[in-house]
Amino acid sequence: MTARQPDLPGTRRRPRRFRPQFHYELLVCGLRGHELVGMDAARLRPEDGVFAREAGGLRWYRCLRCDSWLPLEPPARPAAQFPPRRDELELPLRGRALRDKIVLRIIAVDRALHFLVLAAVAVAVFVFAAKQSTLRQPAYKVLSDIQGSLGGPATRHGFLHGIRHLFSIQNGTLTKIGLLVSAYAILEGVEAVGLWWQKRWAEYLTFIATAVFLPVEVYELLETASVVKAITFLLNLAVVIYLLVAKRLFGLRGGAAAEERERERDAGWPALERATPGGAALPA
Repeated sequence: MTARQPDLPGTRRRPRRFRPQFHYELLVCGLRGHELVGMDAARLRPEDGVFAREAGGLRWYRCLRCDSWLPLEPPARPAAQFPPRRDELELPLRGRALRDKIVLRIIAVDRALHFLVLAAVAVAVFVFAAKQSTLRQPAYKVLSDIQGSLGGPATRHGFLHGIRHLFSIQNGTLTKIGLLVSAYAILEGVEAVGLWWQKRWAEYLTFIATAVFLPVEVYELLETASVVKAITFLLNLAVVIYLLVAKRLFGLRGGAAAEERERERDAGWPALERATPGGAALPA
């Protein structure tokens, strides 16, 4: 009994229930263009049928990323006799490997933004701590004038009270706050760099650093709920679930070994041959 060939994109019948599928290969090809091979070759060999074929006076090129077949005219002035050999080609990422790269880099961009914001806050705290004694008296006068223009007594709540309390914090305490914010900014920066290059240690670091603050975010939502806090909590929760389940951290679902097997199944020439209609070679 022969093994069933996998369904090619766009060839499956419409399911009874609508189940949208996100094809990362199509997204990347839409942004960067298709990965075509042999467009400048004069002739095709039988083993080239996995990525290029001739029929009806046209040459059909297969995108090595998204499996789309594009009909083009044969080259009028070919630069080579045959397409490059397989060992001379670097195949683009596809399948789970491409998905993981895109998702991890989206998380890395988010962590990079956190790093920039926290770094700016840390610098502002250090500058304020150094100039606090100089700014305290003018700030108190401005706050008193604002409070008087509002026609009410000073309260222990609200934005003005928060500003007044900020100027009452000791310089040493402000310095400690600045150091904590700086440490957190460095942590976010390290996560961003590691995730951008798809390092396994960065996945563990991001999972732990994100999961630790989830209870704090739940507490803040229960105290004072807001749309921004809810969105932030849901995004961080999604990151934790993705890293734990999809990336198989802590040995879940077979761990790193099972993830590597899935990546190998979606990559390389054997994966392309399995998804090639009619086999890898040209018909006689």
